[in-house]
Amino acid sequence: MIMLKSLLHINEIKKSCKLLAKMFDEILPKVKAGMTTRQIDDMAVKFIEKHGGKPAWYKVGFDGAVCISINEEVIHGIPSKSRIIKDGDIVSIDAGIDLNGYISDCTKTIAIGEVPEKTKKLMEVTKECLAAGIEACKIGNRIFDISQAVYDIATKHGYGVVYEYSGHGVGFDIHEDPCVPNVPPRKGFNPRIQAGMVLAIEPMINMGTGDVDVLEDGWTVVSRDRSLSCHEEHTVAVFPDHTEILTIL
Repeated sequence: MIMLKSLLHINEIKKSCKLLAKMFDEILPKVKAGMTTRQIDDMAVKFIEKHGGKPAWYKVGFDGAVCISINEEVIHGIPSKSRIIKDGDIVSIDAGIDLNGYISDCTKTIAIGEVPEKTKKLMEVTKECLAAGIEACKIGNRIFDISQAVYDIATKHGYGVVYEYSGHGVGFDIHEDPCVPNVPPRKGFNPRIQAGMVLAIEPMINMGTGDVDVLEDGWTVVSRDRSLSCHEEHTVAVFPDHTEILTIL
């Protein structure tokens, strides 16, 4: 069931989203080669708790405040004291904050040091996919119009689009209806976009195949051919006359 939000609800979700944007603004410049992924997680925990929030991922039993996925890891990388970030890596940081019961969700992918031009292109195209998905998220369209917008840009550049994991509703809980796929299904629940929807739109784009595997830890999702993967995400709210990105300052 899709849970539409009132203006009051959206204002509270926005507070959580703005706090999350501030967290990224603070910690991303500090991420560098030689750090462990657990150190990044520790920074996130310190920021979130300092500002009166809780890491949203704790609600689902994830061992970390943020998912940190490197290179071929698509999503859900578990923070570790032994996983060291290196020059040339691309690092996706996926975080959510529970602020007084209202949930935000956002992902940023950053390059560590110098990376090849083909890696930069993957990152740029993934951002284009996100922008196109947000542009398609408006009154009168359907959810799969978001999917089509993401898919068209990624495939135009020859990239694989992850289809087993999707965007989603968010705000009252971490994952809500509707599912927001990145590959347009041939059939399935495809509701009209309505005012009051709050959605996490999150393209996951691979340099190779769109197929994925889950590692033995039960969380970490990797590209099946171990090609590089990039992930970008924003939480957006739909109003009668516009769609607003909540997870920006």
